Amino acid sequence: MHNFIILFTLLNLLTNPVIRNVDATPIYKTGDNMAWATKNYNDKDWSEIRGNTSGNIFWSRTYLDLRQVENELKPLGLQIQSFGSFEVYWDGILIGKNGQLPKNGKPEIPGTESSYYQIPNHLILPGVHTVALRSSQSLYPDVQRSIRFTINNYKAMLTAPLVTMSYMNLMAGAFLIAAVYYFFIYLNSKSKQKDILIFGTICLFFFALLIMEYLKFHVVIPYTNFFLRLEIIGWLTFINALLVPWYFIIQFNFKNGKWLMLALLLTLLLIYWGNYGYYDLTAHLYSLAMLIAAFIVVVNGIFQKEKGGFIAMIALLASALVNKYVVYDYGLFISFTIVVLAMLYLHSIRASIIEAEHQNAVLLSSRLQLELLKKNIQPHFLKNTLTSMMDWVEESPKDGSRFIQALAKEFDIMNEISEQTLIPITKEIELCRQHLSVMGFRKEINYTWEETGIDESQLIPPAIIHTLLENGITHSEALPGNIVKFLLSYSFNKDAHQYIFETTAQNRQIMTDRTGGNGFKYIKARLTESYGQNWTFESYSANNGWKSTIQILR
Repeated sequence: MHNFIILFTLLNLLTNPVIRNVDATPIYKTGDNMAWATKNYNDKDWSEIRGNTSGNIFWSRTYLDLRQVENELKPLGLQIQSFGSFEVYWDGILIGKNGQLPKNGKPEIPGTESSYYQIPNHLILPGVHTVALRSSQSLYPDVQRSIRFTINNYKAMLTAPLVTMSYMNLMAGAFLIAAVYYFFIYLNSKSKQKDILIFGTICLFFFALLIMEYLKFHVVIPYTNFFLRLEIIGWLTFINALLVPWYFIIQFNFKNGKWLMLALLLTLLLIYWGNYGYYDLTAHLYSLAMLIAAFIVVVNGIFQKEKGGFIAMIALLASALVNKYVVYDYGLFISFTIVVLAMLYLHSIRASIIEAEHQNAVLLSSRLQLELLKKNIQPHFLKNTLTSMMDWVEESPKDGSRFIQALAKEFDIMNEISEQTLIPITKEIELCRQHLSVMGFRKEINYTWEETGIDESQLIPPAIIHTLLENGITHSEALPGNIVKFLLSYSFNKDAHQYIFETTAQNRQIMTDRTGGNGFKYIKARLTESYGQNWTFESYSANNGWKSTIQILR
């Protein structure tokens, strides 16, 4: 109910202001004479320009024409927005002070840019009244800032900022929580997605922007620090004007993002240099530049049929309308909030896509684990291996025992690595050696294994070298002397880790395209699972056998 009364009072004042000549111009005179406070003093020789008053006392007089005031509006309050320290006289009666004027050699104590005073009821009569300020502006004598007056219900005048501040504090708290939440997500995620960091940073700077804008209601700010606060607000707006389009560039896969960001940065710097000191105008132009850059990205995203493009476009248009037609103190924050909500919606879309990709990856990983186990428990493989094993046990129990141990060891390693996405290269090599032992007994061919440059700290997807080894055994015939050689080489540079697997043997006649076999499909699936698209794989016939190259890009 109390808030409703305040709102009704404000709306009534907007349609029927107490001051009839709201554009009243103050006149000035340097010097100090208490007679200048009186209502009917002859001030025809005073100037409308204050000039540089240095450290001197100066006076200003403003004539305010009041309408008949309803009892509901009483008691009236007078808000004065002016630089300096001053005493306020209403028709010659002192009604308040702001700061402390210099006196007896003591320096000026600066007042605030905005101050409030209650007007006694017996002084509120329809007609022209004189507001005289006995002032000092010794700390900023060169700054020429006009004096603005507002008259309203005194209670509403004091409480309205508190009501506004309470809503803004709720909004600021929401953005702070969002910032902390997304920072935690970024820090605890393995992928370190840049858009999450940018969104959290936008929320943090928007929180800081809200706090700085309404800091004047929390803290007494001397007029000497007035521009410092506006400068901070301007730079916070500048940063957000850069970050918001950057976020859209990432979300909508904008190809020329670097050039757009460079153009935006130069535009914002030109706005800063060209409008220095015009803080509200600068903030509006920052917001306009931000909206134009974001609009370019979103339109491009719509043409690319990116998800969320139309929602982002509606949000940008709504933000532009609010920024144009709503007063700055509210319009800037409402428009920013609309944009941030659109960004949050885009992030939810991206999160759902990532979740779907994760589920697909889990399913792929499960299929690959099953495929890895199937590789060594195929009925054909088991039948041939067990048949060969029986022959070896009958003919040479000692070698048969070694055969059984090699097969058991290969199965043990397979079982150990089947649920892993990456394993040490040493474990992969051990698996390959055991498989060669098994196949040596089965095929009675002398298989040899060599490796060069191996970095034992490296990890690779399980059984990809083992798959290349199987292909080499299946599609090769022994050289003279009943020998087949295998060589695994490792090297790295600033761009990639490289594995080269060479089979030295006589290639069998190829009946089908070897590169499209299940073995190669398994290798590519495993590489995609672990490295995304950051890998290359090629396999081709060489003069003395077969050669396969795997590159894992850094």
